[in-house]
Amino acid sequence: MNRKIICLAVLATVLLSVNVFAADWKIAGDKLVTEFAKQVDPDNPLPEYPRPQLRRGDWLNLNGLWDYAIVGKDNISTDKFDGKILVPFAVESALSGVGKTVGKDNRLIYKRTFTVPKDAYWKKGNRIILHFGAVDWDATVFVNGKKIGQHIGGYSPFCFDITDALKPEGEQELLVSVWDPTDDSYQPRGKQVNNPRGIWYTPVTGIWRTVWLEPVAPTHIEKLKFVPNLKDSTLTITSTFQGIQDGDEIEAKASFSTENSIVRRGLLGRKTVVQSSAVSFMTAKKVKAGEPLVLSITNPKLWTPDEPNLYDLTVSIIRNGKVVDAVDSYFGMREISLGKTEDGITRMLLNGKFVWQHGLLDQGWWPDGLYTAPTDEALAYDLLVTKQLGFNMLRKHVKVEPERFYYHCDRLGVLVWQDMPSGDSKHYIRPDQPDAERSPEAKANYEREWKEIVAALYNYPSIIVWVPFNEGWGQFDTCRILNWTKELDPTRLVNGPSGWSDRGCGDQYVKHAYRGPGMFPPEEKRSTVLGEYGGLGLPVEGHTWLKTDKNWGYGGNLKDKDDLLNTYMNLNFKLHPLIGMGLSAAVYTQTTDCEIEVNGLMTYDRVIKVDVKKFRASNDSLRYPPPERRVILAAAPDGGKEWAFTTDKPADGWEKSGFDDKSWKRGKSGFGTKETPNTTVNTLWNTKDIWVRTTFNMTRDDIKNLDKTIFEMYHDDNAEVYINGIKVIGVDKWVSNYKEFKINDAEKVFKEGENTIAIHTYQDAGGQYIDARLYRIIPAAGPQKKVW
Repeated sequence: MNRKIICLAVLATVLLSVNVFAADWKIAGDKLVTEFAKQVDPDNPLPEYPRPQLRRGDWLNLNGLWDYAIVGKDNISTDKFDGKILVPFAVESALSGVGKTVGKDNRLIYKRTFTVPKDAYWKKGNRIILHFGAVDWDATVFVNGKKIGQHIGGYSPFCFDITDALKPEGEQELLVSVWDPTDDSYQPRGKQVNNPRGIWYTPVTGIWRTVWLEPVAPTHIEKLKFVPNLKDSTLTITSTFQGIQDGDEIEAKASFSTENSIVRRGLLGRKTVVQSSAVSFMTAKKVKAGEPLVLSITNPKLWTPDEPNLYDLTVSIIRNGKVVDAVDSYFGMREISLGKTEDGITRMLLNGKFVWQHGLLDQGWWPDGLYTAPTDEALAYDLLVTKQLGFNMLRKHVKVEPERFYYHCDRLGVLVWQDMPSGDSKHYIRPDQPDAERSPEAKANYEREWKEIVAALYNYPSIIVWVPFNEGWGQFDTCRILNWTKELDPTRLVNGPSGWSDRGCGDQYVKHAYRGPGMFPPEEKRSTVLGEYGGLGLPVEGHTWLKTDKNWGYGGNLKDKDDLLNTYMNLNFKLHPLIGMGLSAAVYTQTTDCEIEVNGLMTYDRVIKVDVKKFRASNDSLRYPPPERRVILAAAPDGGKEWAFTTDKPADGWEKSGFDDKSWKRGKSGFGTKETPNTTVNTLWNTKDIWVRTTFNMTRDDIKNLDKTIFEMYHDDNAEVYINGIKVIGVDKWVSNYKEFKINDAEKVFKEGENTIAIHTYQDAGGQYIDARLYRIIPAAGPQKKVW
């Protein structure tokens, strides 16, 4: 079947409209592009079969050069065109050959012609289906002047039966009319904005995934749904059909081949030995169409990041002993759940075992294609680098990828947390605020689009977590939406929600901490995870989106590659003990730079910034027994500590150990206002100044291991810190989480026994908070063997 697909892809190139010429296309603008852009063939861009989970042999790729026009919003169609656009790259992208923005007051019109192949399977009697991978946002489709249908939603595939609109022979005309207001409406749009800045990127308008035709029999399979069950080693298959008749049967055949598994993972040619090429078949008993079909899997080979075993599958419709339709697919036997480990902590379990999940915040943007990777090789490249760097997971951040992306995750062994793209920016809530009151239209649209996304991606075994909301962006009816998502897919975990405005529901209690790391305490019914941290910035000369000094990273910009590596390794040093304290997973920001964000481990044009071998070794170290974190001075998330405090200017010497603070008030840390993000406020402070003091004790071992002792502080705004009367820190800026500070000449500052810490904080504007912690990391004792 694969050979046939390749042949038909070549045929599709030959049969493209005579109006399409490669000479009409070149990369637009002079901004950064990847090396993959050189591989884009304007005659046949992205030629790979676009739907890996439901494959047929006959199809026609409609990617290529189309006519385009930007017209007023009220013009649903046009006869005048502005030039050529390379589909499926968004009109704003360089690879489209256009590089123009559209805006809420305009509409983007596409047009092309095609000829239906004369092969036997395209014959009269079969139906011709027109597929769109995704169009952002409101798309109306016409064939030969007849309106075929409309689809609203920028992230899910859709299709129309166009058979009745086709002419008997000759050229057929296809026209697509798109309106996309981006952030001028309530639509889910992720990080797209009409005015790109900071963490907000260029709009993506129109067709941005493959467009294709497919002939199908009048009776055919429309959808498949797989549910693996490890307890009884079965796979339950539910099918959706068109044209089914009484007496029709469904048959499924599954097989596993070691050789096919190795080929999928791209390991051939790397001195990999194929021990056996034997194929074991398992055929289910035929069932009546419409009934669930249960396959028994003998001694199932489980899917894991280290061993991403996949089974091949063929599902057929049988009528009177003959096959009237058949599709090829694949599946993985895996289970994701919550459960308690030996230490009594509720964690995320993969196939019944705790697997430490360490991944990247993956934005999925490209300097040349924006939402669309230049080639299929490029699409897989980020995943290969992710694995090479020692990660086993990614969080697909407020974007949904083409289905081939998840196929690559399946075959390479990359766990996926899938976000719902955020939207409705007018309804952004802070942690102290109630859920957003979005309009009925906005709510209905969100639910319709999210339901389509979950359904489209249901069968990909790599996806293990759904993320309906991120950091209060348009967050509404939180627990209802999280519970509803669980109803849509009870086989996966639901993130609840990612960062900031937690409501106590969902399967994960999620902290965001820049630079971090950090965690919330373990809970009985939810796992605790670190949904975002890191964000270490490093602009690389010659590889930035813009030549500007505005390039930035969440965790601040660093000096060079060595500084980036060393700072990251220090984050891992602090992250490791959190695993022992109950942390199930952590998501580092991020895979690549994105426009003026430079906090990627690769540049925007995919140049790796770090020494891969050393970086991976640091990540691999997290799979060994975790060290202990001995808290010397507890911050609020650790349970807090009582401090003396005053908001009136104290007498001289307030910072010294012998100062009499009996007249000061007493309060538990942290001090501040509850609307300040990422805080645990135990004592209200809402004046301009606050002075706080307390004591802590250090052992002889603490003093001997000051190099493993870490001081962190969350200050908003300015702060000065004294330890035993010595000023050790003075900062005139605010942070939004606990940040590590180096104590110079620590051996002269700290002492065995009782120590005094005193802090003065000044509030300038916005949020306000002060808290501090001191802890020592004690290496794990005993043999060092990988435990997860």
